[in-house]
Amino acid sequence: MMNLICYIATALVFLGLDVLWLTRISPAFYRSRIGELLLAQPNFAAAAAFYLIYVAGIVYFAVVPALNAESWSTALVSGAILGLVAFGTYDMTNLATLKGWSLGVSLVDMSWGMVITASSATAGYLVTMHGFLPWRP
Repeated sequence: MMNLICYIATALVFLGLDVLWLTRISPAFYRSRIGELLLAQPNFAAAAAFYLIYVAGIVYFAVVPALNAESWSTALVSGAILGLVAFGTYDMTNLATLKGWSLGVSLVDMSWGMVITASSATAGYLVTMHGFLPWRP
């Protein structure tokens, strides 16, 4: 049950922040720089698969180690590193292989990956460790 709550808490924060980013904050930035690469409508099945897998990675690589260490800062730092590695892999591969992909897009996206992953991992840790839950790990 604890793992499920941990996953759900992390996922809710990640999804909430990403929806805000993708619908309110970044659309003009991405459209002006890589608009010709964007689909008219997102592939929601692919997006769902990404979210399911990536949140599991956040829990495994950042939240669980933080719970074991009883340290929110472990969640924050591990989440930031995971976000840099994951988003960096995507962005630097695109920079290396796609026409029209810029270093600026990569840097903004990698920064976002660090922020959203660190925030989600920290929130997952805090809810699991100190939230309205009847247990302690």
